[in-house]
Order: sequence, then structure tokens, then C-alpha cells
Amino acid sequence: MTIMNTAQQLRSLRLFGMAEALDQQMSQSAFLGASFEQRLQMLVDAETSHRDSQRYKRILRNAKLKVQSVPEDIDFRPSRGIDKATFADLLTCAWIYKQLNLLMTGATGTGKTWLACALAVQAARRGITVAYRRVGRLLEEMAIAHEDGSITKLRNQLAKVQLLILDDFGLTALTNQGRSDLMELLDDRVGSHSTIILGQMPVKEWHSFINDPALADAILDRLVHSSLKIPLKGESMRKLKGDGAQ
Repeated sequence: MTIMNTAQQLRSLRLFGMAEALDQQMSQSAFLGASFEQRLQMLVDAETSHRDSQRYKRILRNAKLKVQSVPEDIDFRPSRGIDKATFADLLTCAWIYKQLNLLMTGATGTGKTWLACALAVQAARRGITVAYRRVGRLLEEMAIAHEDGSITKLRNQLAKVQLLILDDFGLTALTNQGRSDLMELLDDRVGSHSTIILGQMPVKEWHSFINDPALADAILDRLVHSSLKIPLKGESMRKLKGDGAQ
């Protein structure tokens, strides 16, 4: 009865991992030979694991990734131009801790979004908050936020995300407001958090695409000089594969 009450108290304290581990200890005789210190450590480890798992699920739910890709499925065929050592370094998430950016370019279908989402999943595994946005839709969202007065709240939300993926850069022409919003967004994040920019056109063409010399200089200054670059090559992965691994 005492143990049942203890388990109930653990749940009321929202220590669900410990409560489940305690139930397991009481129902399996294998634990009876363990010392008090060992069993206590098992309970603490179970609670830590439970919280890590819940945080990971929460991060992915809030991230709204376009695809749920994982690093283990990356295709490193030579024609793609992906250096294994470079990507292995990216998977340590050291570049995120250093607040660096990543610019990934390549033709449609080369797997930019898939790879970025795999990096996001790896970051989430380490407790790093993540968000995914398509540039065109994000700028529409920001335009609406200007009208209803919620732009400051939206900017603050985006500024706090530790890893922000901006997909389809260069696909939609930028308005004057869009250029300004993009610059403000990047200015909020530079030196504090990391951003992945995905686009079809090479980085050298971004200045002319922005189509405003002053803002282009400001935007690229906040991106290019603190960024890693991966230009993807090869045929469309959608064409080459039908099993989802990229």
C-alpha cells in the first residue's frame, strides 16, 4: 500500500518516468537484488530519459518540419557533392552551438529540404529548438502580422528558435516590406542563433535577386560571412529513389 501511495504521489508531482520505473521495479523480481542506491539511480535515470523523450517530441511537434527525415538515412553517393566528414561535423551540432548559419543550394529535387530536416531532427535529439518555414509563406505571415499588430510577437518567437530553417529562398520575388522583414529577422538572429537557408540559385546570385543594393548588402552581410555552404549536385533524388531515403 505504501509503494502504491508513493507511485501516486510521484504522478501527482508529474514525475511520470520515476512512477513508471517504480512500478516496473515492484513487478519484476530481477530488481529485488539491487541495492537502495542502485534502485534510486534507476528511478532518476528513468525520469531523465522520460523528460528528454517528452522534450524531443515537443520540439518536433512545434517545429512543423516538412518531412520527418533522419540522419541515418542520408545517401552519400558521390554525385551529390556531400562530403561525409563535413556532414558528420554538422551532425555534432557544434555549428549551432557556435551560432553559425548554413546555406544549402542546388536544383529542385536534390534533397535540400530533406537534408535540412534531418539536421533539424538531430538538433531536436540534443534538445535544440527548431522551426521550419517557407520564405514566401513566412513573409505573407509577417505581412498579416503588420496589419493586426502581432509583428513584434512573431519576430520574438522566430528570434528565440535555436535553429530556423528558411526554405525556398529565391522562389518568390521580394516586396519592399518582404526585404525589410527578412533583414530584421536575420538581424535578430545573427550571433545568437543559427539559420539554414535553402534555395535553388547559387549564393553568388542572391544579391541581384534581393534587388535592393543597400538591403542586399545588409542581408548578405548577416548571412554569408558567418555561414557554412553546401552546394548540392546530381540528379533529382525524387527521380532516383522511391523509398524516401535521401
